[in-house]
Amino acid sequence: MRFPLFRKKYKKHLFTIAFYNLENLFDPENNEFTLDQDFTPKGFKKWTPKKYRRKLAKLSRTISKIGSSANKYPPVLIGVAEVENRSVMQDLVKTKPIDQYNYSFIHYESPDERGIDTGLIYNEKYFEVITSKPIPLIVDNLNGERDTTRDILYVCGKLNGEKIHLFVNHWPSRRDGSDSTEYKRIKAAQVIKDEMNVIEKEDPSANYIVMGDFNDDPRSKSIQTLLENSSLHNPMEKLHAPELRGSASYKRKWSLFDQIILSHNFYNYEKKSHSFHTANIFDDEFLKELKGKYKGSPYRTYAGRKYLGGYSDHFPVYIILKYNS
Repeated sequence: MRFPLFRKKYKKHLFTIAFYNLENLFDPENNEFTLDQDFTPKGFKKWTPKKYRRKLAKLSRTISKIGSSANKYPPVLIGVAEVENRSVMQDLVKTKPIDQYNYSFIHYESPDERGIDTGLIYNEKYFEVITSKPIPLIVDNLNGERDTTRDILYVCGKLNGEKIHLFVNHWPSRRDGSDSTEYKRIKAAQVIKDEMNVIEKEDPSANYIVMGDFNDDPRSKSIQTLLENSSLHNPMEKLHAPELRGSASYKRKWSLFDQIILSHNFYNYEKKSHSFHTANIFDDEFLKELKGKYKGSPYRTYAGRKYLGGYSDHFPVYIILKYNS
């Protein structure tokens, strides 16, 4: 049991906060209310309990190492996307090696037709949940039908006693074209801004962490809409290099859809508060394809129907905050 070592890191005042798209973390059971048939033993993916357990072990190993080059100990907060239900969240936090880190989680079922949701994993030694709720993203497709997309997860809590408002996102995809779906992601940005306006009526100097798979890059209109006339700053923007590096790869071009955005308060130094220290992409070699035409891209679980046995089609991203004692 290595938990006492994790406690020791608190004295060094560094705390990692991460976001990770888990690439379809489904259990092998068939849920009659969602389109999850592909992820069953007899489905398109031939998703078996053995493959499920193997994926849990790989994701747990990854989470335990996020940010390890700058901070030896695991994240205190991990926002996640593409989780099927509460059960898979429970299985994940009980999987070695992260089962030793006192993690709990928050999850709500969303209306996504495939059954994939967002969630927050947190170390309850350092983060105290005050309140949480799903925020519906109500948006229509161009044909007028409702797009049953993911809710935005809102969590308010105290990190080492400092109050923080978190939003965990998985914005509508680009599947039908980036331009034709852009309005949906702009709407998601506006939903968060509206929620922030409500929060600031009671807490004018609110601390925000907005994380997620935004399905847009830092310079995209939706992210710029989120930042416009707000107290937010995006430390991930300088990390995006389409020819060299990102959190996901498509046709040899890197995207940085996975981002963690902070309020300006985190760039001030005040006692008993947290300040920004580091932002990065966790793209260690063990998470990458090691050979072939996709060498260097995320080592994913599936490519179409072909089982590769990897981790995820996204790299995690993270920030490190320093606690000013």
